[in-house]
Amino acid sequence: MFDLIPFGSRNREDAFNHWVKSFNDRFNDMFNDDFFTPLKGSLMSFRTDIRETEDAYLVEAELPGFQKDEIEIGYANPYLTIKAVRKEDNSVEDSTEQIIRKERRYGEYVRRFHVQDIDEEGIRASLKDGVLKLEVPKRPQAKTRRIEIQD
Repeated sequence: MFDLIPFGSRNREDAFNHWVKSFNDRFNDMFNDDFFTPLKGSLMSFRTDIRETEDAYLVEAELPGFQKDEIEIGYANPYLTIKAVRKEDNSVEDSTEQIIRKERRYGEYVRRFHVQDIDEEGIRASLKDGVLKLEVPKRPQAKTRRIEIQD
């Protein structure tokens, strides 16, 4: 029975490799789908609430455990970026103790928001109880004037 399938056949080997690659691509694409974005992004991100008033956008970001000097806020038209960097503390007070398990996360947490027509000089930020609050004022809209046709 084994002699019915030629093991050295190049075409069958190429077809099998193509099938495996195709299967792997489809499997990976499934996890790159937008449905899984909240799961992937939540590991190195933080939650935000955004409200809009007539004059400004109000952003509240959960950043528990961060200090003011660990948070960077920037605006490069049209993106408002909030970046929080937590660095690992490697100092050991007592050399007789061994760390058995360390569950604190270290790294860079970044969120970018697309906002246009804002007064970047007027952005105000405050940090209290692990919540970063931003007030992002809108740029005043130019009033339109109707011009009547004279003749």
